[in-house]
Amino acid sequence: MTRSDLVEELAARFSQLTHRDAEAAVKTILDAVSEALVRGHRIEIRGFGSFSINRRPPRMGRNPRSGESVAIPEKRVPHFKPGKALREAVDQRTAELESKPVSRRA
Repeated sequence: MTRSDLVEELAARFSQLTHRDAEAAVKTILDAVSEALVRGHRIEIRGFGSFSINRRPPRMGRNPRSGESVAIPEKRVPHFKPGKALREAVDQRTAELESKPVSRRA
């Protein structure tokens, strides 16, 4: 699902929202999540999951072309951990879809 798919879904589910309002809502939420992560905060959405920042320490890498050693600096990367409700829902739904017989076209 892309950002535009999310906007379309939101506008379709809530008929009182215009496409522009749905787009603004999605942008506001994603900007708030991004800004909180930049500030080093952890975000928890009950039943969905949590976003946090993981630190990757500096290390020595290797240039694949020349084989020479390269220093790779420390990085901070976003991390998502799904919540229990989301994990269980995904597991249940995929199991249901896998158990349904596939119709074959002639």
